[in-house]
Order: sequence, then C-alpha cells, then structure tokens
Amino acid sequence: MTILNIEQYSEFGVDAEETKVPIDEEELVLDNGFVVPQINSFGHTFRDYDAESQRQEGVENFYRTNHINQTYDFVKKMREEYGKLDRVEMSIWECCELLNEVVDESDPDLDEPQIEHLLQTAEAIRKDYPTEDWLHLTGLIHDLGKVLLLPSFGELPQWAVVGDTYPVGCAFDESIVHHKHFKENPDYNNPAYNSEYGVYSEGCGLNNVLMSWGHDDYMYLVAKENKTTLPSAALFIIRYHSFYALHRSRAYKHLMNEEDVENLKWLQIFNKYDLYSKSKVRVDVEKVKPYYLSLIEKYFPAKLKW
Repeated sequence: MTILNIEQYSEFGVDAEETKVPIDEEELVLDNGFVVPQINSFGHTFRDYDAESQRQEGVENFYRTNHINQTYDFVKKMREEYGKLDRVEMSIWECCELLNEVVDESDPDLDEPQIEHLLQTAEAIRKDYPTEDWLHLTGLIHDLGKVLLLPSFGELPQWAVVGDTYPVGCAFDESIVHHKHFKENPDYNNPAYNSEYGVYSEGCGLNNVLMSWGHDDYMYLVAKENKTTLPSAALFIIRYHSFYALHRSRAYKHLMNEEDVENLKWLQIFNKYDLYSKSKVRVDVEKVKPYYLSLIEKYFPAKLKW
C-alpha cells in the first residue's frame, strides 16, 4: 500500500490545535483540491462546542450523559454483548440505506441523514486520492455502526452510539470535549482507573485499549469479525475516527505502538474529509452506487453478521 502526501505531516499529523479561521475567509483548499468551508450548516466554525445555539445546548447535555455513563465495566459489557454479532445479517449497502433515518445529536456541524455524510466523505476522498480505493470505501462505511440507534440493533441511546470517543480504564484527558462532566463518572475517583496508565502500559498498542463504546468500535468489530480484506489502516480509521483527543490534541500517545503511529498518518488525512465534507451539497446516490458496490464486493463478503 503506497502512502501519498504524508511527508508533510509531523509524527502525529497536522497541528493539534484547532484554529478558528475568520468567517470572511470563505474556503481553504487541502491536498489535491478538496475545498474546505470555514463554517458549518449552522453558520459556526466546525467543532465549535462553545457557540451559543439551541443545538449546542443539546450537544453539551449529550456529552454530560455520555461522560457520566461510559465506564470501564460498561464498555466491557457492551463489547461482550455486541461482539456476538447475532442480531442481523445483511450487506454493507443495505446497512448504508438503513442510515437514512439517523441523525447524530452529538454533532454540532450536521443535521442531515447520515448516508449523505457517508457519500460526501467518500466522494471527497475519491477526488483527491483516486487510486486508494480502500480509503474511498472506508469513507463510505466509517459511520455504519450508528445503526445501533435503530430498534433491530437494540435502539441504544445516543450517548452510547455517537460522539467523541476516548479510552476507559485510565485517566480522562483534559482535552476531551466537555471534560468537566467526567467528575460524575464512577471511574473518575477509582484509583484503578484514574492514573495516566490505569490498567494499561506504555506502548501497549491501541488495539489493547478499551475505548468508550459506540458506533466506531462496533463497526470495527463487524469488519474484523466478518474477515474484511481492508488494510489495517482502514480498521484503524474506523475504530478511532472519533478519537479527537488523540488525532487533534495528541493525548494518549504513550499507549501507542509503532503500527499505531503509522496508521495515524492515514487517520489524519481521513479526518479532514470526515469533518469538513459535511455540507448541504447533495450526492447523486444512483450515479455513484455501482462504483461503491464494486468496492464492497472486493473487500467484504456478500452478507455480514451484525
């Protein structure tokens, strides 16, 4: 697998600090021509959790509930339950279509059905990295785990499906959005889980770290257990694309191994498209569908266990 245009990034990708660009700078061009808007659908800068709006108030309430309930024991329980993959059998594209009714309440930048975001992300990547078909498909499927919100998947509450993810079993880093609400989490004052390393060790590898439960980890389990032939970088992107404390603030790097460092380079590239491709521009689903069906056939079995 050839890595393109990565030499421009530091060890942990682009600068960790999120710079708020003045709104009068209407757009920014990244990589091979992808145009980045400076404001989201609501007129705010992207991932601005302090902007005053009714939606922002709902986002903070979401994170309060998320941070209180995502404990080490809860994550172990959910991974055991959903790791059985005994709920539904269906294809990747069938799962894409299920997302038409899903809206992510934790996202301050988007209120469109999720399938729109999937195709926007995939098509933006395809434009700039035309030969990396595995990355196109990763863009399409990275959020499919949000089907956990639907009745046939247990209809989990939003706080257990979406939002930024972070390790459990060790201290909650202060870079995590709305960190103050962790003080009500039972693990916050538990000496077994509230130190820098907690139950982990230096360089143990992120694959050995439990992440807060949600759509990222679920889709990772689905892809892995159904024997996808996607490269390890794709699985890394799927599992950690919401792990902003790592790929934006460089937290938890002491837990990474060498493979994680290499895969993070691809995640840094992917994240720009995942975040900034959210817009009101519609994608012609029927026009692009044959291409993505061919990629699904290449990298996945016809039917998957979910």
